[in-house]
Amino acid sequence: MDAVYKILIVFAFMLGSVRIRVPLGIALVTGGIVLNLWAGKAVSECFASLGHSFCSVEMWLLLAVTMLIVEIARFMTVAENSNEIVGAAQRWGGRHGRAASMMTLPAVIGLVPMPAGALFSAPLVEQVSGKSGVDKDWKAAVNYWFRHVWEYWWPLYPGVIIAMAIFEMDAWRFMSVQIPFTLMAIGSGFLFLIKPHIKTFSTLSTSDAGSNKRAMFLFMPLFVVIVAILLLPQLYLYVLPSSSALMRKLLALLTGLLIAMIPVYIDEQSRNKKNGKREHGMFSTLLKPKSIYVFVTLTGVLVFKSLLTESGLLLQASREIVESGVSPAIAVAMLPFLAGLVTGIALGFTGIAFPLVVGLMGAEGSGLTPLSTLVLAYGFGYMGMMLSPVHLCLLVTRDYFDSSLKGIYLHIMPCVLSVMGLSLLLYAVLKVVGI
Repeated sequence: MDAVYKILIVFAFMLGSVRIRVPLGIALVTGGIVLNLWAGKAVSECFASLGHSFCSVEMWLLLAVTMLIVEIARFMTVAENSNEIVGAAQRWGGRHGRAASMMTLPAVIGLVPMPAGALFSAPLVEQVSGKSGVDKDWKAAVNYWFRHVWEYWWPLYPGVIIAMAIFEMDAWRFMSVQIPFTLMAIGSGFLFLIKPHIKTFSTLSTSDAGSNKRAMFLFMPLFVVIVAILLLPQLYLYVLPSSSALMRKLLALLTGLLIAMIPVYIDEQSRNKKNGKREHGMFSTLLKPKSIYVFVTLTGVLVFKSLLTESGLLLQASREIVESGVSPAIAVAMLPFLAGLVTGIALGFTGIAFPLVVGLMGAEGSGLTPLSTLVLAYGFGYMGMMLSPVHLCLLVTRDYFDSSLKGIYLHIMPCVLSVMGLSLLLYAVLKVVGI
């Protein structure tokens, strides 16, 4: 399996580079170039591919979206605003308000598909944890895990849309078998992450700061973005009929974020006038080292994905696995897992591996059925993405909490295994039923 080994070796090289403090964005771009050279491309072709990746409109739209997300995150986490949000979440959570807030705040943020979205919820999780004394790896794991409990079926996510299209499946059928993954993700997250610390949080006082009305206003940017994502792609399809589905989603997200900036600006002006300040803090965090690192890392992830696709090695690796004689079920699990692990995004395993998986399903004597194949492929692909060291949400979470990848992995591994176990169980049941 030459292509498989090449990918894994370059992967190890990139991780080793990060260990010796090479910025991840640079390590990713370097790894992408090495993959292309190893695939037999000339140096000139490699750098042409590199230049092409920087010309991607989608990449620049993602960077613009990320900048606005960082700005709205700054607005929501200004001390008096975050106190309002955290206070409301704790009030709504009742007796175990703090523990419930650790779950609900990143989960609510997760309803809006946005790159580096975990960076949005990280400051809120940090504030809720207060002086509980829990370690930073645990806080990072909680933020990361609960940020990703919806993407198995929530129709706003591009990966879900692509999966439904490739499997040519009605939305209701797709959701009916995928929703159990969300229930397992929430349940395992509570059991393995929250429950061991619930007594610690119950001894801390619950904030009563602020009002529900103010808290709802502060969540307005999220509501605006959700409405924009639901309504605007169809408008952009009419205005830009030749544009890709991803570009229309990004344009809708960018438009929603720009509209959401209007109440942010008005509120900032009002608050500064009230406090007697002449300057507002809008966009003040964009040039800070942590924000710049996020932008560089995002660029590296997108360039690496583009170069990996250009190299052709991932498709070759997929064919090698299929032709190696392994059983169809193992291939259905392995292909998306590998694609998710290497790319770190849902579009990676759905867009690259799922066409091959559907092809396997149609092979004579495979014994695979549509729904059983879907749950096995998606469950393992998504866990590959969650374990990927190039997953942007994992990287920004780690950086925000100054935690370690190893520590985060140790905390989320029981949850990961639970989702994989459910994937295998659903596969077995649906295969027996024959659907």
